[in-house]
Amino acid sequence: MNETGLVMPLLDLIIIVIYIILVLALGLLSVRKTKLSSQQYFLAGKSLPWFMVGAALFSANISTIHLVGLAASGYNEGLVWGNFEWMATFCLIILALVFAPFYFRTKISTLPEFLEKRYSRGARLMAAFMAIIAALFIHIGMSIYAGAIVFKKFFGTDVVVSIIIISIVTAIYTILGGLKAVVVTETIQTVILIFGALIVTVFCLLALPAHGITSLAQLKGAMRPDQLSMLHTNSQVGLNWYAVFLGYPILGIWYWCTDQTIVQRVLGSRSEPDAQHGALFAGLLKITPVFIMVLPGVFGYVLFRDIIGNNANETLPIIIMNLIPVGIRGIIAAALLAALMSTISAALNSAATLVAIDIAKSIKPNLRDKAQVNIGRVSAVLIMILAIIWSTQGGRYSSIFEAINAIGSDLAPPITTVFLWGVLWKRGTKQAAITTLISGFLMGITAFVLDLPVFGTKKIITEGLGIHFLMQAWWMFVICSIIYVTTSLLTPKPEPSQIEGLTWKSPKEILIGKRITGIADPRLLAAFLFALMVVLYFIFR
Repeated sequence: MNETGLVMPLLDLIIIVIYIILVLALGLLSVRKTKLSSQQYFLAGKSLPWFMVGAALFSANISTIHLVGLAASGYNEGLVWGNFEWMATFCLIILALVFAPFYFRTKISTLPEFLEKRYSRGARLMAAFMAIIAALFIHIGMSIYAGAIVFKKFFGTDVVVSIIIISIVTAIYTILGGLKAVVVTETIQTVILIFGALIVTVFCLLALPAHGITSLAQLKGAMRPDQLSMLHTNSQVGLNWYAVFLGYPILGIWYWCTDQTIVQRVLGSRSEPDAQHGALFAGLLKITPVFIMVLPGVFGYVLFRDIIGNNANETLPIIIMNLIPVGIRGIIAAALLAALMSTISAALNSAATLVAIDIAKSIKPNLRDKAQVNIGRVSAVLIMILAIIWSTQGGRYSSIFEAINAIGSDLAPPITTVFLWGVLWKRGTKQAAITTLISGFLMGITAFVLDLPVFGTKKIITEGLGIHFLMQAWWMFVICSIIYVTTSLLTPKPEPSQIEGLTWKSPKEILIGKRITGIADPRLLAAFLFALMVVLYFIFR
């Protein structure tokens, strides 16, 4: 070991290099005989089966930030950070039942396009701009920074070199191959992700007896108080149960139901049932990170707290260094690469889609197919460059995992408001949508600047006013909802023809609007998944 991290044995390095080559080859080969029309490039020709949709949703979400950040969070506070994983399951149920039917039936290519159908062109352009900002600042920029830091710790690689390698490999198959290449690689990477994280968990469990821990009681005795509890009342990091249940859905509905980076996989589904089943499958997969990503951090506290000390971000590297044999270590590193590349490629492809379809084609409606693809490729390159520049600011945040959620809490409220009210309330108007998006975005920018922090070193809202980012998201959603409802009531109601097929007649129609078609009915599967989550929360309360 050197001062920057682990010295990787030759076998592990060979595994990593082979993995990079295979991912690059598979991504490009998946589209070698496909004529890349705009629909093929941006939506995989609407050919994705449910299992690929679900696996790609999961893989696009799980990044190196999760593997390293959740382990660090588990070490510090325990399973409470797993709420960001389990609450996502409820949001994916909402995606499957509330939003996916409209997205598929309206044959949209982007989420902002849905807003144009429901509201106006102005709402579409504003939402597209905000989605590109999210992709650049959160999905790509923070992921690149996380990957560079991890590779420095693991392999002693210079941060700049890591950023360049990661960016080039991911950009090649994403920019050349489009969504089909992204989803094919994401499906494979999901398997590697889960397998790699599972290996770490198993080796942690096997190491417990050697440290004198042979029972659950002994394990709990060696932990911090409430380290195995999901629901806290007096959380020192602001993750109280009410903040989770009020604030997370605002972030979750934005991220899982309206964000192009994620939902683009649903838009590429081959059928409406595939779109719904894929979302529910992803919800089932989201149960696993608590056990294979957060729990290893808890084990890290029990096994190696004398070594880790206050450097929680070292938890995963130290577990791997001390417990994982040579060869298998290379598989874990491949899992880290999988997480990193899948997140970046997903965001890069979605950002390119937004620029080409929502902005370029809106400005020039007669834009040819080939020109759209070229614009998408050029914009992907430019966005990647900007994200690399922004990634250097990642050190401003105490935790990378906290960073992506804190930034998300600034962007999410107005978008969640216009989408959620838009499909559930027929009275919502186009004036209300654009007013809410603009005012909410300005509020978010203000909160972002105050909490970065740009002025001084103190986070003015989080630390000065004591409002956690989850509660910030909740209160901004309340304000945005007031703006939306008030503006809607003060402006002419939409014509019935304008909202036909774009809103539910009533919330109960979602569940009882048509008869149950069998055991595979999305409503039955969603009910099972919901019940499973209630049981899990009861066990780990």
